[in-house]
Amino acid sequence: MLTDVLYQEEGEFKVYGQENVLSGDFEKGIRWIAGKQFEALSNYHANSGDLLFTRKGSIGGCCSFPIGARPGIIDSDTIRVSLNQEVISQAFLLLAFKFSQYQEVQIQMLKRGAILSGLNTEVLANLVILTPSLPEQTQIAAFLDRETAKIDELVAEQRRLMERLKEKRQAVISHAVTQGLNPKAPMKPSGIEWLGSVPEHWEVKPLKYSITKIEQGWSPQCASEPAAENEWGVLKVGCGNRDRFDPNEQKALPLDVEPQPQYEIKAGDILMSRGNTLELVGSATFVEQVRPRLLLCDLLYRFRAKPDRAESEFLVLSLRSPNVRFQIERDATGTSSSMKKIGQGIIREFVIALPPRDEQFAIIKFIKIETAKLDTLTAEAQCAIDLLQERRTA
Repeated sequence: MLTDVLYQEEGEFKVYGQENVLSGDFEKGIRWIAGKQFEALSNYHANSGDLLFTRKGSIGGCCSFPIGARPGIIDSDTIRVSLNQEVISQAFLLLAFKFSQYQEVQIQMLKRGAILSGLNTEVLANLVILTPSLPEQTQIAAFLDRETAKIDELVAEQRRLMERLKEKRQAVISHAVTQGLNPKAPMKPSGIEWLGSVPEHWEVKPLKYSITKIEQGWSPQCASEPAAENEWGVLKVGCGNRDRFDPNEQKALPLDVEPQPQYEIKAGDILMSRGNTLELVGSATFVEQVRPRLLLCDLLYRFRAKPDRAESEFLVLSLRSPNVRFQIERDATGTSSSMKKIGQGIIREFVIALPPRDEQFAIIKFIKIETAKLDTLTAEAQCAIDLLQERRTA
């Protein structure tokens, strides 16, 4: 039986599963079996021309097993369908499953009466497929391929636009917090190769001179669901991953756990992740507004700007700049790629360029105006993608 198979990290024959079907990438995966097992499991062989379905999800992902893929078997979370090509073409059936809401409705109805949850062979076998003649199936498949290719290219154009807007947004912030707003301002060498020149009247100093003490939060065992508006909640580390503070990224504190009010988040706080992937560790966010009863978690640091030195919002913009990201990724520690950490001592030594406070205010205002324009264009591009994808399905 398939459940008795002992998978290996190396072998002659590959084991294919959900990750291959959903991505369409049949090079993925690290599960293999030996030749004797492959021969004994002939009922599970993946053959060119087969349609493969995942058992999980509302409708199940599907794709065809590609010609030239390594010989192998499907795992227990995958269903293989071999077609009678004299009745229905693979291309037509694949399109019917990918784009027809009729198939999805049928699957949902049939699943209600099934013993097992998820997609299964009984549900697939009882689907009613509308099948025109083979020549007409070929024409329909060719037409849909042409039209979806056009739509896919338009979607790709919008995604490229969004990427350019993202790069432009980062460039606007980076230039403003390191070069200022006056292109004619006299410049001086910063003394740091990766920072370059800065305006002559700016300071270049470690972050520690501009912030209060750094605090680390608390992580009790919490519920999986978020806290209600009047309940205590503990922030998740991802609350600042998207360039703005998200108070909904939190978990409810159980009623039998005493809250620790000293960790309550306040407007004006700067939050920074102390542990995450290399791309996200050190993500900083400014808390402009926050509801009561949200607590700092263990994987977040909290600090504030010294009022006579800096504005918290300006510091956050600097901490998101490529210059500081370079320092974060250079100094983060940890052997696991999925969990890098930065200590308080490292953060305090991050070098930033600091203008006078009145100039910080002007830079904050400028960045808000310019990024709002770019965010509007990004939202319009996403809206266009959503409409194109609706059209693709229709």
